[in-house]
Amino acid sequence: MVWEGGSNAVNGIWTQFGGNLSFVSLAMSLWALFSIQFQRRSFMQERIAFGIIAGGASIGSILLAVEFHPGIYIDLRFSPLALAGMFGGPIAAAFAASLAMAFRFAVGGTAMVDGIVTMAVAAGIGVAGHFWTRKRSPVLMDVALLSLALGGALVASMALLPTLVTAHVLAGVGFPLTALNCLATVLGGFVLLKTQQWELERSILVTAFSQSPDYLYVKDRNSRFITVNENMTRLFRFRTTAEMTGLSDFNLMSQPLAEELYHLEQQVMETGTPLIDSNERIEGRFLLASKVPLRDKQGRIIGLAGVTRDVTERTALERELRESKNLLSHAMANMSDGIAMYDSKGFLVFCNEQYRDAFPLSGDARVVGAHISDILRRVVETGERPAITEVDTEVWIKTAAASLHSNKDEEVQLHNGDWRSIRTRIAGDGTAMAVVSDITATKQAEIALRLSAEQLKNLAETDGLTGIVNRRAFDEAFARETAGSARKNTPFSLLMVDIDRFKAYNDTYGHPAGDQCLRVVSKCLRQSVSRPADIVARYGGEEFAVFLPDTSAKGAMIVAEQFARRLAQENIVHSGSEFGRVTASIGISCATGATLRTSPNRLLAEADAALYEAKTQGRNRILAHSRENGHALKETG
Repeated sequence: MVWEGGSNAVNGIWTQFGGNLSFVSLAMSLWALFSIQFQRRSFMQERIAFGIIAGGASIGSILLAVEFHPGIYIDLRFSPLALAGMFGGPIAAAFAASLAMAFRFAVGGTAMVDGIVTMAVAAGIGVAGHFWTRKRSPVLMDVALLSLALGGALVASMALLPTLVTAHVLAGVGFPLTALNCLATVLGGFVLLKTQQWELERSILVTAFSQSPDYLYVKDRNSRFITVNENMTRLFRFRTTAEMTGLSDFNLMSQPLAEELYHLEQQVMETGTPLIDSNERIEGRFLLASKVPLRDKQGRIIGLAGVTRDVTERTALERELRESKNLLSHAMANMSDGIAMYDSKGFLVFCNEQYRDAFPLSGDARVVGAHISDILRRVVETGERPAITEVDTEVWIKTAAASLHSNKDEEVQLHNGDWRSIRTRIAGDGTAMAVVSDITATKQAEIALRLSAEQLKNLAETDGLTGIVNRRAFDEAFARETAGSARKNTPFSLLMVDIDRFKAYNDTYGHPAGDQCLRVVSKCLRQSVSRPADIVARYGGEEFAVFLPDTSAKGAMIVAEQFARRLAQENIVHSGSEFGRVTASIGISCATGATLRTSPNRLLAEADAALYEAKTQGRNRILAHSRENGHALKETG
């Protein structure tokens, strides 16, 4: 060694430090492996557990220490303490440092005090790093800075603390001690950063799975539940999702129904063919189930994922509509109809009173012996059928009289708004029989049903929160309008709009305020377009889309700038934004002709790329995609 032993001793130091480094890295990796288990516990418990692991890693490093001088031990105990401070905060740092310092005190030696002081400094540096990154998640650069700070502290301690100075520790092993502590910090920090990223991704997936309004579940190859969401536990009256793990439908429902579902699922897994929108009835609820096979990396089917939607209310509505229709048909079959018979020459040979009463203004002309032309002329004179006044009456009388002797069904509206159904049938001898029914109630019901259907269609195509077009309707309109623009060879522009820092807005002001913010943004977008063909849609979450048929990129830029101005005028306060108010980033794409014919979805990709670039460049700006170079044609901050 440098102090008394030559190069062989130095090589020995490096070898022992290498084993020490491996131990510290292994300890951090073990925490990464088991940290997910601690997510289910409280914040305090997770921090304490991390502190204990880090303290244990520091103690293990001391046990593997190199005795540089009697009572002076050289090791990598400082790296776990610094990492505990940065990633676990004061709580983890306190537990880790307390354990490590207590053990060092028990070991004793001439440099005990110097070692304890240095450990306290290392933990303090980690806590300082924690507060430095408290408003954001640490990144690799933060870990690198932490390692440099730790290295500087170690060099300073070896240069200033009396016992270490007397033993010439800095000259003897200063470089390997500092370098390997820094390396251990970087390696351990990298592992912890990756662990945080995995925990975040897992948390997002678990939250989305558990909070879905549908019934979600995953089953193994034997149709046993591997995991379910909270809706499934409520459906089958379990308290936790873990209680359903390992169960099958045979544990939850009647034997015949369980067997039916089991065979359906096994068929899906055996054939690999998904089952889409299958009707099921469980616990008195009507369900619409879709089941798809799950495959491993080798393509082997290892289970099944299911999504089930509760359609009980929709089923009840459909049943009510069917019953109403049947009731209406029954009423139609039993009402007293008007009946009339005309001979082959068009003279009325028979009619009942109900027939005359069905036509209150021309009823006096509907007598036996009257010709159909005279009856129709009376209809014109009295204005009994208002629609006839808009055409040449004599031509209409001649045409209607000629069509008497043909099988036909007519629905006519009278002057008072009543409706009549006229069903004419021709007998073998040329006689025409007309059956007249009052279908006023039927027509009104039909109109009401049509309006209801239109309202249901509007509900299905409208975002419930903002009142604008939803994603499903947008996709349909996008395909239709881009095809139309391709046929006409006219430009078609698309805006992708994303609210900046919307998650921070929700976290700061709450979801009701976030919902109101979405409504204001959608209002500003609607006010920024002027033509009926322009469509504003909620694309998903805080993202909106606007398509502008027959609009150039320049025109789209004008619309985007109008929207940005309107949103700025709303001046929605946003303390979590660098702009102090709610802003939006906008990406624009435009295409014509061949592009729209062959790859209309390229518009979406280009607008999304421009939006991403706008976000990357600082948000609160408008970028238009360029087909020539793949970058922005124009940007507006």
